[in-house]
Amino acid sequence: MNSLRTLGRFAYGVGEGIRIALSSIHANRFRSGLTILGIAIGVMVVVVMAALVTGIRGSVAEGIESAGPRNLFVMRFDLTDIQLVSDGTGRPPWWNRPPITRDEARALNRLPDVERAVVSIGLQDPGAEGGITLEVDGREIGGIQGAGEDASWPDYRVGDFVSGRNFFPAEVADARTVVVLSRRLAADLFPDEDAVGRRVRARAGAGIRLPLTVVGVFDPGDNIFEGQAPHLAILPYTTAVRRFKVSEDWLQVIVVPGDEVDQGVVEDQVVAALRSARGLGPGRANDFAVLRSTQLLELFDQFTAVFFAVMLALSSVGLLVGGVGVVGIMMISVTERTREIGIRKAVGATGPEILWQFLVEAGVLTLLGGGAGLLIGGGLAWLVSTLTPIPAMIPVWAIVASLAMAVITGMLFGLIPAMRAARMEPVRALRAE
Repeated sequence: MNSLRTLGRFAYGVGEGIRIALSSIHANRFRSGLTILGIAIGVMVVVVMAALVTGIRGSVAEGIESAGPRNLFVMRFDLTDIQLVSDGTGRPPWWNRPPITRDEARALNRLPDVERAVVSIGLQDPGAEGGITLEVDGREIGGIQGAGEDASWPDYRVGDFVSGRNFFPAEVADARTVVVLSRRLAADLFPDEDAVGRRVRARAGAGIRLPLTVVGVFDPGDNIFEGQAPHLAILPYTTAVRRFKVSEDWLQVIVVPGDEVDQGVVEDQVVAALRSARGLGPGRANDFAVLRSTQLLELFDQFTAVFFAVMLALSSVGLLVGGVGVVGIMMISVTERTREIGIRKAVGATGPEILWQFLVEAGVLTLLGGGAGLLIGGGLAWLVSTLTPIPAMIPVWAIVASLAMAVITGMLFGLIPAMRAARMEPVRALRAE
């Protein structure tokens, strides 16, 4: 019976606190609005960042899944463990590692549980900010993602050919001047005709200009990677090395495991084959890196975790501003309602009940700010997902966390005014005018 009475008093206190809070906000619209605005800005930043990070991460995971989550990347150094500390020569320690060679790629391709080992090397135009440059009839497009690969590259890249074909192994062996363009690049270079069979002039490597024949158009599909890098040109890696003079120091190998073969088994075979080829004894560390596709997702998580922490720190400024406003509003509210507090205490209200009432009032004030920030953040996330290739989506945890953070902020900053009200002596409070 006592527990029911206590629960009833608690519910009444919460309801009364909410009613009084709404009345106070309505009576002091300007200063309440400033407090709500500060909380809303802080919550909005959290919501928008959570939506962006969640959307991008989902796309990255989807891209990795569609491109082959079991693939392995054999590189000169470990992307997930790069240290820029110099060893005294002005270069980081991993700089002195020997590059991956084509002979090693062939050895990996012969492993029993490896379906394909694809050689890949990037191309750059030193005269542009990044990527390579293609020119047709005086029309030039720069910043194209250029890749030199062998003929089996479709085994690990997601997408389909929409016209033409891939280059043949014989064309790779002879370093032929052929190229496959992405769908959007082909449309931009040849808006009114089929790109297959046409010639383009490429600038890459050491600034060398070379005519290439388009043999195929490849559609990588609709994903965030295609949206961020819509222009892609793939040519034989031998062409990149022999004709564009691209250094093989940054050559990498994408290993595609065989069907129904455990990824760990293939990874062990790759490591053993490379250690044997390089003569590494039992006590020596690997001078190469073998990365799983999932490790790239972990690297993305590490980067976004730091970025998200910075955004949370910035959003806390908005919450701090709102919290200071809560202190001011609640102190004024306590002063204006001193006589009311005295009357409540005179008729039997306890200190904890008065304390809880003002904490609820502060929590309601900041909860309104959190709700406003959530609505604004949701609107911005919708605009981003509509107008950009980033599929921004608000996770459930961000909604719960932002609203809880708003309420906790209000109660923490409203604690001092609430304690002041709870400690008032009824006689002095009743004498107040």
